[in-house]
Amino acid sequence: MVFSVIGGDGKPTGYEIDNSLRFNNPDDPNLSTTFSSAGNRRTFTISAWVKRGNIADDHTLFGQGGTSSGNPRGVLFFANSLRFTNNTSGSSTDTDVETNAKTRDPSAWYHAVVAVDTTQGTNSNRVKLYINGELQTSLANSTYPDQNFEMGWNNNVLHTVGRYPNNDAYHMDGYISEFYFIDGTQYAASDFGETNDNGVWIPKDAKGDLTFGTNGFYLEFQQTGTGTNASGMGADTSGNDNHLAVNNLAAIDVTVDTPTNNFATYNAVDTSSNITLSEGNTVATANSNHSASRATIGLRSGKWYWENKIVSDSGGPAVGIMAANASLADQLNSTPSRFYRDSGQKITDGTASNYGNTYTTNDIIGVALDLDNGAIYFYKNGTVENSGTAAFTDLLTATTEHWLPAVKLYNEAISINFGNPSHSISSGNTDGLYGNFEYAPPSGYYALCTKNLAEYG
Repeated sequence: MVFSVIGGDGKPTGYEIDNSLRFNNPDDPNLSTTFSSAGNRRTFTISAWVKRGNIADDHTLFGQGGTSSGNPRGVLFFANSLRFTNNTSGSSTDTDVETNAKTRDPSAWYHAVVAVDTTQGTNSNRVKLYINGELQTSLANSTYPDQNFEMGWNNNVLHTVGRYPNNDAYHMDGYISEFYFIDGTQYAASDFGETNDNGVWIPKDAKGDLTFGTNGFYLEFQQTGTGTNASGMGADTSGNDNHLAVNNLAAIDVTVDTPTNNFATYNAVDTSSNITLSEGNTVATANSNHSASRATIGLRSGKWYWENKIVSDSGGPAVGIMAANASLADQLNSTPSRFYRDSGQKITDGTASNYGNTYTTNDIIGVALDLDNGAIYFYKNGTVENSGTAAFTDLLTATTEHWLPAVKLYNEAISINFGNPSHSISSGNTDGLYGNFEYAPPSGYYALCTKNLAEYG
């Protein structure tokens, strides 16, 4: 389980990224473009930061090619490994380079770079894969293109960010930030990032030092429109105005969860098998089995606020916290755990007692966790429960483990909001620094993100 997420201690180190774009696999979200003419098909670079959602499947970071089976195509997969391919036809593979390094941590932002130059005399220099600044030399596949080979990449064919080019498969699931496509230059990872004083790979302000070429583009995801223009989510800010079309994405998918300020989500590797996570691991949906899910960031100090929107209620949801060593299988009976259930009861290690109001579908349950004083408070639609008396006050002595935000479900769904909501917000409130909440956090309580952890955790 990861408690310190990428960004080291989270403190600002210079260059800051403001936005990412969230991709929800079932929606077939993608950005697309067909270049009006071919660029340099021998030399180009792709760079992006990625935070995974669903970690069980293959996901397309970038694809190109024909729209029917058998056409030439290529895919950059970001799944359990980083893999770059190019096919001259549907069944003939001329390039297939894949790392042995695994990318399975759903709490982390990863930096992926694919640098291509088929004019190189040494075959391993023709396609270089980097993860978090490191050139990958241990490879699961190493089929390199012939010297001076012209790929389908950067041809005047369909290029798609977030989906396979020729069928409804391998959709991206998670977040993408700082997406570069460079036409005509093979750049190294060091042209896009650097190592900070803590030894952590971080992004740097690279735009002004890069030559984008004719078809190159740079996606910052700072706009929320759906048009193929400078106001759209696919806006190109390289100066080329090579804007991408927006497909099956909405303004709410532009988030503040970034490589320089990583927000908590549900944890795909700390979730019961009966729960399906979606919307960048911010929505948990259970089938007819008692199940639980914990968040990606654990806490031992500080004051923290988050919200849980009840998407559906069949009579069983509960929100609260669980210790890192508590059993997911035991849910409400797990020791130690502290929950507030839809019946209005508070539950500690399986023991229930009256506490507050009942809640149901569309209610928003806020959680104020005070780990400086060992207390937790619950809110219903902006109003603190039980006249402001803490539900529990023993959190500092109940465990020596980290506490993690958690939900218990039976046959319902909860959308959790640590400041990067996937559900619509009608008003919009921050903690004074970060986040976007339906209701104002209590004074002195903060959104659960790495910048706040560095300052207040």
